[in-house]
Amino acid sequence: MSFNFNNSYTHLAEHLFSKQNPTIVKAPKVVVFNDELAKSLGLSFTDKQPIAELFSGNKIPSGAEPIAQAYAGHQFGNFTMLGDGRAILLGEHLTPTNIHVDVQLKGSGRTPYSRGGDGRATLSAMLREYLISEAMHHLCVPTSRSLAVVSTGEDVAREFLQEGAVLTRIASSHIRVGTFEYVKKFMGKEALEHFTHYVIERHYPQIKASENPPLELLKSVMHSQLDLIVNWMRIGFVHGVMNTDNMTVSGETIDYGPCAFMNAYHPKTVFSSIDAQGRYAFGNQPAIGHWNLMCFASALLPLIDENSEKAVEQAQEILDAFPSLYQEKWRNMMRKKLGLTDVSDEDAALISELLKWMEAHQADYTNTFFALQNETLPNEGIYSSAAFLAWYAHWQKRISHNTTDALDLMRQHNPVYIPRNHLVEQALEAASNQNDYTLFHQLLNVLSEPYTYRPEFSSFQSPPPDGDHGYQTFCGT
Repeated sequence: MSFNFNNSYTHLAEHLFSKQNPTIVKAPKVVVFNDELAKSLGLSFTDKQPIAELFSGNKIPSGAEPIAQAYAGHQFGNFTMLGDGRAILLGEHLTPTNIHVDVQLKGSGRTPYSRGGDGRATLSAMLREYLISEAMHHLCVPTSRSLAVVSTGEDVAREFLQEGAVLTRIASSHIRVGTFEYVKKFMGKEALEHFTHYVIERHYPQIKASENPPLELLKSVMHSQLDLIVNWMRIGFVHGVMNTDNMTVSGETIDYGPCAFMNAYHPKTVFSSIDAQGRYAFGNQPAIGHWNLMCFASALLPLIDENSEKAVEQAQEILDAFPSLYQEKWRNMMRKKLGLTDVSDEDAALISELLKWMEAHQADYTNTFFALQNETLPNEGIYSSAAFLAWYAHWQKRISHNTTDALDLMRQHNPVYIPRNHLVEQALEAASNQNDYTLFHQLLNVLSEPYTYRPEFSSFQSPPPDGDHGYQTFCGT
């Protein structure tokens, strides 16, 4: 079955995008293809070469209307004009179950928004996004997904020459907070009103008949982002570049450049090479999500109420609820990680004491919860300390009051396997520099069932021997 494009974005105001075909590449070759995702999209391919031609951008599929999207954004707190500088949206595909998804090529050449960039992507960076986004999907975190990586047969200049590639990214849309900022700043109120109606119809149709749809949109996006960030905190994910142009209104994780996973627990964990001040550190992610939503609210103000003071007041009332809502959702998530099926006044202290102990002793975030749910504590000194044993006894007493099985609940919310940073780097190095995809495919296999313990993959649970000291991630542009 071929693509079933039902494009709507190209019917919007022309300032929102530029028509742009991908740049032809020299020698496209399929490196990895997601058969499971293709099947769910209702796509079937019997030959590798058509896949290579399609997903490199060399051949435009029937019904596609290739565009580069315009948007703006606050990057590290500073507003700037942006846009798809190395991505082309082929179109919107309608799946057999009537789900609307974007099909985007990343690394597909220069666009009007490239701002001096080459519009290309390295094989290593695209394999990274493929691996991490698929892991996030199986970790039950809302995310864009990856359909294919096609090498281009051409070099890309970064710190040194690297092999180039194009990633095919699937998302419910690529509409960002920064898209709204762009419309408000450069296109005026009428365009903002029309665009907001389009987004509500596409992502939150249940609110279109509400008394104040723009205000309800703010509330809906806030709840989507709350759930997303709580999920990040559940699995120890550090996004690394939470600019408003990387925050989707759909509530999906997008852009896997500087991201990484926390091994030793510490709220100040930062991996991104460009985040020198720790703005997007693990523990800062909720506050940054709140800040980004303030930018979103600011863009919607002209539609919330004609009286600017009333608009600010109504938006502020919604935004002011964020901290308490986050704490409630986060605490409920942590209760599940600890197998607590009911609510007790002592839970806040129980959770806080464990995290303080983990931070003080650099305990592994994932493995500590795995050990608790399996009732087999590691043979490490930190787990024999009086402080931990006292906490453990308190926790055991607490879960004894459960009405259902605590350990089963924990196994549903605590992953056994995460994409360990050192293993990801080893897999990418072997694949992109040695054409050895053994570890890459092993990781895909292990991470396809991250909540299932498989003894033969126990080595994938181990953090790096020397920790993550000095480890850095990069944006890939």
